[in-house]
Amino acid sequence: MNGDAIPTPGSDLSEDLALALELADLADRVALERFRSADLVVSTKPDRTFVTESDLAVERAIRDRLAEARPDDGVLGEEFGREDRGSRQWIVDPIDGTSNFLRGVPVWGALVALVVDGRPVVGVASMPTFGRRWWAARGHGAWTNAPESTGAAATTDPPARRIRVSGVSELADASLSFQSIAQWREAERLPALLALGEAVWRDRAYGDLWSYMLLAEGLVDIVGEFDVKEYDLAALVPIVEEAGGVFTSADGAPGHAHGSSLATNGLLHDRVLAIIAPPAASAPSADTDDPAERNA
Repeated sequence: MNGDAIPTPGSDLSEDLALALELADLADRVALERFRSADLVVSTKPDRTFVTESDLAVERAIRDRLAEARPDDGVLGEEFGREDRGSRQWIVDPIDGTSNFLRGVPVWGALVALVVDGRPVVGVASMPTFGRRWWAARGHGAWTNAPESTGAAATTDPPARRIRVSGVSELADASLSFQSIAQWREAERLPALLALGEAVWRDRAYGDLWSYMLLAEGLVDIVGEFDVKEYDLAALVPIVEEAGGVFTSADGAPGHAHGSSLATNGLLHDRVLAIIAPPAASAPSADTDDPAERNA
């Protein structure tokens, strides 16, 4: 990584982002050790979702490292819960896409975020099976490790590339990732999804962190889902917003802790909310000509 991909050493958030990237390295190594293992141990949690031995091992390794590097910070993880300590909290999803992981589907990855006073300020998303990673720190842009062109010469450590959401301004030209029909049905929003699907150019369910990273790179324009927790979203917020996008709940509330999400390129946000938000929902305006105002 080079250039402004990591804030200048000594500047605000530089050490935190460097640590988040280190934690993602650790998560990748631990998870890959057991990916597609025939004897992978899988169990069911009380909420009937799956957890693998790798989910537990990754989060345990991250918590151990944080205890050394940031003993005064809080931690929230999917598998071992919340430890509150002051205004700073690391939020970790050790394997986002566990169902894919346990079936051997390569679309999964680690999410690491730093939240300060309730606002995500650092985010890293890492998909080791793809050799891909995305990261952001507030005020320093969003970045990935892949070259602009797929035809570019492959390297073991490609230079960082700054990413940006699309400039698509019409729903009829937009690409939507809706994540899961079941999510929208259980949230009683399936008619809204169908209406949105009719309004856009293309709809697919790419799934989990992958959808949001496609959005941040300008390859998808709208992502929405329900039944999501803080650890599913916190790391994604800085990446999407530093790439110029807008990230709210499906009702238009800012932040990552409302149980739903709507991420867009910003230009389409209010028009999508007009379709999917209940009539009683009062969403703040997200469309603006000033990207700085959108990300404030």
